[in-house]
Amino acid sequence: MKTNITQALINEHKLILKMIALLERNAPLTAAGHYTNWQFYLDGVDFIRNYADLFHHAKEEDILFEALVTNGMPRANSPVAAMLMEHDQGRAIVKAMETAANEARDGFPGRESIIAENALAYAELLREHINKEDTILYPLAERVIPDAMRESIINGYASAVAKNPLDFAARYESVVAGYEQERVQA
Repeated sequence: MKTNITQALINEHKLILKMIALLERNAPLTAAGHYTNWQFYLDGVDFIRNYADLFHHAKEEDILFEALVTNGMPRANSPVAAMLMEHDQGRAIVKAMETAANEARDGFPGRESIIAENALAYAELLREHINKEDTILYPLAERVIPDAMRESIINGYASAVAKNPLDFAARYESVVAGYEQERVQA
């Protein structure tokens, strides 16, 4: 039986999707002036940058995508290129959300719609992105990556995890759970 090389990434998507659901819940309320917890958005930026990007996307970009390229997938004009482009798009959206949330926290008026637009843009981008990975790219990787490469991929993931504090994933699970419990009023 082949070693599964994508299940860990699929599992990480579940927590990322929970944060996306929170952005989708809170952004319309922010746009309407009913949700002004700017720290939520700054914590969301921290989650996205550290958990989704540095922890999760780094495994994809540095390990899985490289294995696909090594195994014959073109780097340009390919699913890998499309996923990398979407990672970059997400980073730009998150930067805009962060700037607006910091400005709102610092008392600048009128940032609500900018925060909400960027939060929803990120949520839409990532929902579609995760769906493509889970339903197209990951199953493709499972089919085409040979057994001889699988152990090194799993070891690469383990090395990436080891670069973070022991409580890293648990800390972000706690952040998400805390905001899931937050009472919001429309």
